[in-house]
Amino acid sequence: MDKSALGKKLRDARQKKGYTQLALAERADIGNVYLGEIERGTKMPSLNIFIKLIEALEVSADCILRDELTSGKAYIYDEIAQKMQDLTPQQRKTAADILDAYLRSLD
Repeated sequence: MDKSALGKKLRDARQKKGYTQLALAERADIGNVYLGEIERGTKMPSLNIFIKLIEALEVSADCILRDELTSGKAYIYDEIAQKMQDLTPQQRKTAADILDAYLRSLD
């Protein structure tokens, strides 16, 4: 993945969370100028900085890198888990029951 594409994906994830560059930089314990350079694609973060960023954004690496990965299975699991976490316990049970019924219908 090139610097520009990575920067854009990180920026999109930051904006989706509603964070400013300063807020994300503070959460990731990096400089906000450096974060801006990463988002603009002028700098490539080290693996350590990338991990800090995805942890601060509370996203998985495959969510950011998914166009580069051959399998999207983990991404789909993360997406389902993320949707489920916002539900009440009763809504989660209902969603699980619906999924069970759908899977039984596939047989």
